[in-house]
Amino acid sequence: MLDTYIWGEVERISPEAPVPIVSLHHREQRLGGAGNVALNLRSMGAQAFIISVTGADSEADCLMKLYAEKEINTAYCFGSENRVTTNKTRVISRNQHMMRLDAEITNDLSVDDQKRILERFESFVQEEKPQVVILEDYNKGVLTKEVIDGVIAICQKNNVITAVDPKRKNFFAYKGVDIFKPNLKEVRESLNILTVDAQLSDLERIHKELHSILQHRISFITLSEKGVFYQLESEAAIIPSHIRNIADVSGAGDTVIAVAALVYAARQNVHLMAEMANIAGGLVCEEVGTAAIDPSKLFHECELLLN
Repeated sequence: MLDTYIWGEVERISPEAPVPIVSLHHREQRLGGAGNVALNLRSMGAQAFIISVTGADSEADCLMKLYAEKEINTAYCFGSENRVTTNKTRVISRNQHMMRLDAEITNDLSVDDQKRILERFESFVQEEKPQVVILEDYNKGVLTKEVIDGVIAICQKNNVITAVDPKRKNFFAYKGVDIFKPNLKEVRESLNILTVDAQLSDLERIHKELHSILQHRISFITLSEKGVFYQLESEAAIIPSHIRNIADVSGAGDTVIAVAALVYAARQNVHLMAEMANIAGGLVCEEVGTAAIDPSKLFHECELLLN
């Protein structure tokens, strides 16, 4: 998806309605959604591929140009006449979001497009032999139940690590994945838990309940300002967050899943995965808008904060 930022200054209220007038001074377009995940992977030095569906429109052309500039491979993407490319337009003044306008289609992919994306994904796995695949779900209709099942089956057959950032609609479709990374709010809603404190014992019970349904390996739950929780078999811990000057939380989840998947694929160390992803998520919250992690800042913070 494409993220469009329109920056300006608010100097007065409209005489036509009680709304601010924003004097626009520049526009910027960035990679959003799964593109931001791929951008974070590239920033960390990994080779990144996008396998997805866009519309057959000018926004898709812009998106492909941005991918090319960032050296993100789009050879397995395709445009569909049945879709429009998601474009989130944010109007920002003095580092504050004034408004967001979304242009998108969120219906499930057609049967033909589902078949096409799975064929391309299988070709990708056979030709590129990836170490880890991230399923990044935004409830936009691309990750249908059929696509999810097909992707996981292909990954399991080829011993590819799978990491998931789920959303409510298909929350329990990701059976058998390696890393399952919801946030605490998504867990509460999906398990119909009215309240739960971010205490280790509570989160261990949540992992047990999730595991009984998903049979996944690792629960990795982000806890907002309280940090992150992880559990792999009997190993479980809460990693507290570090004090930050928060400017914008947009895209923090993208950074967390990218760093977590990359670190786990490289080191197979779930504690290190959680520590580094937690730090990375805090760092990008100091930037306005979606932004990729700066590896030099991340490694410097890790040296300071990790034993």
